[in-house]
Amino acid sequence: MRQILQNLGTGETQLADVPSPQAGPGRVLIRTGHSLISAGTERMLLEFGKANLLDKARSQPEKVRQVLDKIRTDGLSATLSTVRNKLDQPIPLGYSNAGVVLAVGEGVTSIDVGDRVASNGPHAEIVCIPENLCARVPDGVSDEAAAFTVVGAIALQGIRLAEPTLGESFAVVGLGLVGLMTVQLLRGSGCRVLGIDTDPARIKLARTLGADVVDISDGGDPVAHAMSFSGGRGVDGVLFTASTKSSEPMHQAAEMCRKRGRIVLVGVAGLELRRSDFYEKELTFQVSCSYGPGRYDPHYEESGQDYPFGFVRWTERRNFEAVLDMLASGRLETESLVSHRFPVVRALDAYGLLGSGEPSLGIILEYASVDESSNEAVLERTVRIGERGDSARPPAGRGAVGFVGSGNYATGVLIPAFKSAGAELVSVASRGGASAVHAAKKFGFDDATTDTSSLINDGRVDTLVVATRHDSHAALVCEALEAGKHVFVEKPLAITREELDEIESVYLGLESRPLLMVGFNRRFAPHVRKIADILTKLPGPRSFVMTVNAGAIPPDHWTQDPKIGGGRIVGEGCHFVDLLRFLAGARISSVHASGLGGAGGACNTRDSASLTLGFEDGSIGTIHYLSNGSRSFPKERLEVFCGGAVLVLDNFRRLTGYGCPGFRSMNLRRQDKGQRDCAAAFVESVRAGGPAPIAFEELMEVSKVTIDLADKLRGETEE
Repeated sequence: MRQILQNLGTGETQLADVPSPQAGPGRVLIRTGHSLISAGTERMLLEFGKANLLDKARSQPEKVRQVLDKIRTDGLSATLSTVRNKLDQPIPLGYSNAGVVLAVGEGVTSIDVGDRVASNGPHAEIVCIPENLCARVPDGVSDEAAAFTVVGAIALQGIRLAEPTLGESFAVVGLGLVGLMTVQLLRGSGCRVLGIDTDPARIKLARTLGADVVDISDGGDPVAHAMSFSGGRGVDGVLFTASTKSSEPMHQAAEMCRKRGRIVLVGVAGLELRRSDFYEKELTFQVSCSYGPGRYDPHYEESGQDYPFGFVRWTERRNFEAVLDMLASGRLETESLVSHRFPVVRALDAYGLLGSGEPSLGIILEYASVDESSNEAVLERTVRIGERGDSARPPAGRGAVGFVGSGNYATGVLIPAFKSAGAELVSVASRGGASAVHAAKKFGFDDATTDTSSLINDGRVDTLVVATRHDSHAALVCEALEAGKHVFVEKPLAITREELDEIESVYLGLESRPLLMVGFNRRFAPHVRKIADILTKLPGPRSFVMTVNAGAIPPDHWTQDPKIGGGRIVGEGCHFVDLLRFLAGARISSVHASGLGGAGGACNTRDSASLTLGFEDGSIGTIHYLSNGSRSFPKERLEVFCGGAVLVLDNFRRLTGYGCPGFRSMNLRRQDKGQRDCAAAFVESVRAGGPAPIAFEELMEVSKVTIDLADKLRGETEE
């Protein structure tokens, strides 16, 4: 299928051939009929993409601070690689879509195959959208009109925050798509509306839609007009739907309001607010968040957990439905808002228009009509990328690799590591398809797919690399092992005891056992290998102190969700349990966990804890995994005490020895956490037919211990 993508690093927009997504649980698969280019948002993305690195940095100062902190701790080279990889990732453009439902995933109950729906899907022939971000289109509303639903919901949410009542007067500053829909919705609510803009054509259109207008391009004074419009009292509220870096419009908005008036920022403006403006009139100022309640809440958007109707009357989806009802009743019209129409095959011309400065308003993309013959073409779930035919594929047992997952870590670290190790890159899969195509083209895979099961059972592939979200690891590992594939799974191996038991049962039940490897890369780092070598020459048990300045992650991030990410101890803490297990060289015999207490803040017993390990040889280790430190401090520090000597490893860049015969220090110019050596060791084992780099029993031991530690912390929280 065809999809419009943009490279944030270069600003290039492309109409790409990508594999079609599948309708996963809670999701709806839609064949697009029409989609709407949101001129304001998408023009900003185009301008950001085309800007140089310095201008990108100026526009995102908070990101610059994060980059500077990372340079101080990880080094310039590693930081630049991370930044470039993130900017190199393609992003789907568009978020206002209408079409026909082709399939629904497990658990979807409110939408059926064949329904016409509006959604926040991107510009693509097929989109896969969570149920709560779709709404049925009423009879009598065309697909083209329905494509305005999501943009209309943005306007509607701003209005809801302003709380207009019958007969009130409002100013709408900025008469683009959102502004003109705001005008209509306010008029439909019984309000008098003053439209303000610099574009004479938009001013004229707002007048035809029932607004009084001010053209400030010819020197019109918006404040004076607003005072006259409101009979000298000041307007009841201002909805700011324009985009500007200046703070002056916010000052003008305050001046045109009555005492205790309301200002809602729907668009973008400078926010150097003058206290006197708001103090003297006791004005209310609020920023509107996109489509409404539920936006950016993964439980609502991804997991489908709706808010109770009686307590949250207007959610994202219910705002979509309200806009569609307004379209059906004729109180909201979109025909006059359409300035251009392009077939999707000419999408790049549409974006050329958007960036040209030529006047435009609503730009509609039109897709082929839905019929069975055309469905077959756009539903293709694998796209050939490379030129190599199957006859050129090396025989099984040579490390012919399929990747499941093509996110930032996969494309920035894992895929380059496997390619450097000489693995044959066959196929790469992702849920949406776009990132898989990007990875396939960048690294030389033969094809990209959204069909994970097909990839796992592909006869060209003898090795599977799993780099997906944590909750999918165990099932993919079991499926791949049963298919006879060698498996490299990015940590963690599993997030529950039950999943570990299933993996163990499958693995031990196989007559011929493939290699299973977890990406515990730190034990392969050159500094750690040096520590292990030194420890062989020192007598007695060892004492380890591992300090991890993990940094705060919001509680609603997927890694914090026990059902998706397993929590941070399981998701990342397993790295350090494995590292100490490797350096101790003995089984773990006891564990203890204490969480950081206290009310409020980002720290809690789930991601700030002290973990203590005892080993069978008498060694002990403590892992301080903390989220309450500064990002400017190095992330990882390991101290090892043994036989009268001390070894200190700082962030995998510098190793210092104290009292170590024949060793003082080992420094690297670039941070090396062992990812490449880890992948290379695994690929070599596959090729040689030898044992796995980490024994299966040890993988299970570390994974079980880590889950036990997380369970202890959760129990402490419950107590």
